[in-house]
Amino acid sequence: MTQYQTYIFDLDGTLLDTLGDLHASCNYALRTHGMPERSIDEVRQFVGNGVKKLMERAVPDGLANPLFEDAYQTFRQYYLLHNRDTTKPYLGIMDMLRGLREQGRNIAVVSNKFYTATQELCRHFFGDLVQVAIGEREGIRKKPAPDTVVEALRQLNVSKQCAVYVGDSDVDIETACNCGIPCISVLWGFRDRDFLLAHGATTFIERPSQLL
Repeated sequence: MTQYQTYIFDLDGTLLDTLGDLHASCNYALRTHGMPERSIDEVRQFVGNGVKKLMERAVPDGLANPLFEDAYQTFRQYYLLHNRDTTKPYLGIMDMLRGLREQGRNIAVVSNKFYTATQELCRHFFGDLVQVAIGEREGIRKKPAPDTVVEALRQLNVSKQCAVYVGDSDVDIETACNCGIPCISVLWGFRDRDFLLAHGATTFIERPSQLL
């Protein structure tokens, strides 16, 4: 694997297995507002474009549903309290991050998850192994726009030269393309190889250690 100096990671499905808590929070919001619940496989397909898009896909009739905003806000409030109930790093992630930092590499996380949750999860699970963590916030477009990656590079005080993006979804592939940096697609996340290939993936890893 080519060695890069800066690694920009997606969070959900790449560093953290967040599916259980996203599923539980989604169904709590749906149940609270009298809507049918979703299976974990459905929620797996809904994630990747931020939690508002997740709920838009989960709520019957999406944004056109008059209870959508209430359900979305219920999700947000519940998830902020329950985003670490079952969430954990994928096997090998911590060793990989420690290895990259020992090699002097720069590490950032960019996510379409709301900003507070992104910051709290990275701080809780990764501590100072992740130097910069950026989530959805006012004034910065979410992925696949390049804004979060550009902001991460700015905070790291590095250029996009020798930087690589690591993610598990089609949104991540498109984000890297929009930033003009290579993308490494992981095969332990929310999307499989065939899906990723169909969306332009060219480089795959099956284990975090392959980044070292």
